Amino acid sequence: MIGETFEVVVVGAGHAGCEAALAAARLGLSTALVTISQDRVATMSCNPAIGGLGKSQIVREIDALGGEMGRAADAAAIHFRRLNRSKGPAVRARRVQCDLGRYHGHMHQALKSQDNLLIVEGMVERVLTDDNQASGVELSGGVRLKAAAVVLTAGTFLRGKMHVGMESTPGGRLGDPASVGLTGSLESLGLVIGRLKTGTPARLRADTVKLLGLEAQPSDVEILPFSHRGHIQTHPQIRCYFTRTNPRTHEIIRAALDRSPLFTGVIEGRGPRYCPSIEDKVVRFPDRTSHQVILEPTDLSARVIYPNGISTSLPKDVQEELVRSIVGLEEAQIQDYGYAVEYDFVLPTQLDRTLQVRRVPGLFLAGQINGTSGYEEAAGQGLLAGINAHAIVTGRDAVVLGRTEAYIGVMVDDLVTRGTNEPYRMFSSRAEFRLMLREDNATVRLARWAEVIGLVPPEEVSERREEQRILENLLGSLQSIRGDLDQRGRRPTLEKILRRPEVCIEDLLEWLPGSYPKDVMEQAEVQIKYTGYIDRQRRQARQLERMEDRKIPEETRYLRVPGLSRELAEKLNRLQPSSFGQASRVDGMTPAALMVLSIWLKKTENVPRGTNRRGCS
Repeated sequence: MIGETFEVVVVGAGHAGCEAALAAARLGLSTALVTISQDRVATMSCNPAIGGLGKSQIVREIDALGGEMGRAADAAAIHFRRLNRSKGPAVRARRVQCDLGRYHGHMHQALKSQDNLLIVEGMVERVLTDDNQASGVELSGGVRLKAAAVVLTAGTFLRGKMHVGMESTPGGRLGDPASVGLTGSLESLGLVIGRLKTGTPARLRADTVKLLGLEAQPSDVEILPFSHRGHIQTHPQIRCYFTRTNPRTHEIIRAALDRSPLFTGVIEGRGPRYCPSIEDKVVRFPDRTSHQVILEPTDLSARVIYPNGISTSLPKDVQEELVRSIVGLEEAQIQDYGYAVEYDFVLPTQLDRTLQVRRVPGLFLAGQINGTSGYEEAAGQGLLAGINAHAIVTGRDAVVLGRTEAYIGVMVDDLVTRGTNEPYRMFSSRAEFRLMLREDNATVRLARWAEVIGLVPPEEVSERREEQRILENLLGSLQSIRGDLDQRGRRPTLEKILRRPEVCIEDLLEWLPGSYPKDVMEQAEVQIKYTGYIDRQRRQARQLERMEDRKIPEETRYLRVPGLSRELAEKLNRLQPSSFGQASRVDGMTPAALMVLSIWLKKTENVPRGTNRRGCS
């Protein structure tokens, strides 16, 4: 069989695969990126947007570590919103509507122009191993690509099945075939496979939608880029529009539930709880008389509308009827029908925190194959997997992001420790230290990792150091410069004035020397206004880090630990947490059980040399 040899092979060119391939190649490894078609690179299969609550932090972290998603979003942004602007800094988020063609074009160009990276068109059928270690992949037709590390980012393609009404066809997404053989290959390696489901709404022809009279949502005037390395491109900013379903819509849906694959048992996989289909919403919330629908143009031409909020897998005739029951869509024509896609995923508790499969060294998984949903979650995993594929090939230390350092760290720890039985979506509520893990401070908190990893060019590292210096100067000025006399005849410092709830940093610019970047001013304001809360979270984070640093030996036999329930011991045996921090987050773990484990491990550490120190038989 013919083939080529690389250092890293990445399978799939979605959001995870693009980041993984770029990371490995930029770090100097010969890298192959296998995709069904170059025309489908970085396709936005669902809504045309990047960012949002709990997600924009991931995009900023990707950019801070040297990834590409932030720059691609900036290059394609046609509608910008700052969410939760009036709320606390921990939950503020950026979100952009993207021109689908421009997003794909930016990412495709980044891949094509990258040294050390070859794009290979084909379908991967099998993961190759040598002495149970990943050694490459085999494509349909028998071509083999040999490599020291393999990163699988299969998206929704593993035995993917698309459902429209009672019709089911193989496919990973509209227009693309399913990957049939790869699941069997993974099972032969001893991996446990599950089944999930996601979906998408119909796409509408914009010239048949009546926007007049609907509530418009213009883009924000102030546009903040995702990337720290550039400026958002000044494309014309389009408008989105709001409409709603109504009782008639819900009647149509209820009458067709006997033809719904979701409610007739045709679909076995579990769908996303936080982004349900419209039929699921109607059934789960029977008292609701309407649900919001946001009409989002998919590019600057505004020829196609994405009706966010009515994802469905109902039959085509029902989709037409329910769409036309909505105000503004009475004459809408469907360009592409909505569908559900059911697909295999690997239970992520079989991975370690580098995203490497524990039982197959050199094999990394990233994206929806790990049970996640969302472009941002996939890209964050892809970047980490690409970085750690480089580490295993070169013998460098692996990169593990902690829960106190990054949303990416929270996500990965959740997946490998707790697992998931539904599509995992990132929320700010999942991060215990979200006030520390803000959008505005991503480069500062990840500066150490950025320098260690080496994806950020030296000149950009210097720019970030300069930004940190500017922040420190600004904080110094706020602490030393005094404002006007107050009612007591005192002149408080600008720092004390800024602590007042009604004052923002823009109110103090007349006293401050020079000008400052928006992110720097936001960081300074947050640090001053929330200093007590931040200090408390830092103390809690240090406590967690001390717990994280306390390692648990590999292959510990928890069934031999007196005092642990059998259910918890079996779960710990399966998950094999590497630290007390991870063990503490295992579902069912209690403080009492953690204390039992701690005492037992102390005893086993003190047994005489030569005896069994792991409780193993």
